[in-house]
Amino acid sequence: MTKRLPFAALSFVLLSALLVQGQPTASLSPAVREYVSVDSAVIALTHVRVIDGTGAAPLEDQTVVLGEGKIRSVGRAAGAQIPAGAKVLDLTGHTVIPGLFGMHNHLFYPAGGQFNHQFYSFPRLYLGNGVTSIRPTGSMEPYADLNLKMMIDAGQTPGPKIHVTGPYLQGGAGTGGGGTFLQMHRLSGPEETVKFVDYWVSAGVTTFKAYTQITEAELEAAAKTIHKHGLKLTGHLCSVGFKRAAELGIDNLEHGLLVDTEFVATKRKDVCPPQQETQAALMKLDVKGREIQETIRTLVQRKVAITSTLAVFEPMAPGRPAIPQRALDSMAPEARVSYLQRRLRSESTPNAPMGPLFKKELEFEYAFAKAGGLLIAGLDPTGGGGAVAGFGDLRDIELLVEAGFTPVEAVKIASANGAEFLGVLDKVGTITPGKQADLVVIQGDPSTKIADINNVRTVFKDGVGYDSARLIDAARGQVGIR
Repeated sequence: MTKRLPFAALSFVLLSALLVQGQPTASLSPAVREYVSVDSAVIALTHVRVIDGTGAAPLEDQTVVLGEGKIRSVGRAAGAQIPAGAKVLDLTGHTVIPGLFGMHNHLFYPAGGQFNHQFYSFPRLYLGNGVTSIRPTGSMEPYADLNLKMMIDAGQTPGPKIHVTGPYLQGGAGTGGGGTFLQMHRLSGPEETVKFVDYWVSAGVTTFKAYTQITEAELEAAAKTIHKHGLKLTGHLCSVGFKRAAELGIDNLEHGLLVDTEFVATKRKDVCPPQQETQAALMKLDVKGREIQETIRTLVQRKVAITSTLAVFEPMAPGRPAIPQRALDSMAPEARVSYLQRRLRSESTPNAPMGPLFKKELEFEYAFAKAGGLLIAGLDPTGGGGAVAGFGDLRDIELLVEAGFTPVEAVKIASANGAEFLGVLDKVGTITPGKQADLVVIQGDPSTKIADINNVRTVFKDGVGYDSARLIDAARGQVGIR
């Protein structure tokens, strides 16, 4: 017969367990704890507006209870049961949204004519701006990305959860070209592609990205091998058009219409046409026309997602708003000058094709999503340097609203849709009881004034509240250096 503990002894065991749970940051290093502003076993966010990430209408005057790193309950503040001993935060005038999923969120940035890794500033800026999970979407230093993930997971350094992407799957071996960056290995064919994927899966990466010069045969081999491992393949393509990539098994396409080369009349198989030809072809097309609508139908039917990266394109289009002062303040002086010079060049060419093409991209993304496609979001901190980690993710949400989405829909695209694509929506991505407590507290109401999305105050990751201002201030003047 099983011996039962006396009530007093059982109570002591339960109390001891609660005391252990009452120190959620006990495993965090001092380097992480310095950014923590809310640390309690149980936390009640009271009188807060909830945009839950499902696409449902905002819920007013709610109480959200967090405990043991998860969301315990969500309900009307008037009848909420707040556990004894909970830390209570009165969030009247604030909104809570799910932690954002940055689905094209590199850990490098253009500076000094090359891409410099930002293993100090970017993790702080992502987390400080409410991005609790990232997919780097192409790695120049995969071992460093893997090690950074382990350090963050172990509580040794602050940052978001990382779904590590392997090295770029780039074609072009033996052509004397093969891409922009010396750090990229160039595949020699389908057989090597299979070995390359198998190796990096064994090393711990969980996503892959095909790049501009990959051949159809290499892309097909990559997709089949990646799918055998139960993982997914995305791509920033050029040598392969979107419809053909969908036929070959790709799961996700980066950047949307602006990089689709299938409309170039002179395009040859496995050859990336000049950017000017791609832009010229797109300028002639109507998003509502047969050609683009046929591409949208193909992608939706084959369940191929699109990653919106509007923040990286906007600075290239004349007449667009400048990036916020806080983003400028995060840049090192040389990086700031480089960005401002590029912006000046953009503004001095008002008839550049990127102006109308940017508007066409907004229209395309809206049409794709409304046709049933899965649209996800990320900033891509490359280009001319105007897409800065975290700040660009918030700007993406504003730009999705400009494209025609409601604020509630834009939040869903930037949170739950990313979780869905990565296969973790059952664990995180919406404000639902039982899910991980990854939340963003915003001052104001982005459901009626989307600019309020930038007023991030506290970011919860696994139930621990991080001070947004402290994280962002720590990265001041660092972007472009480290």
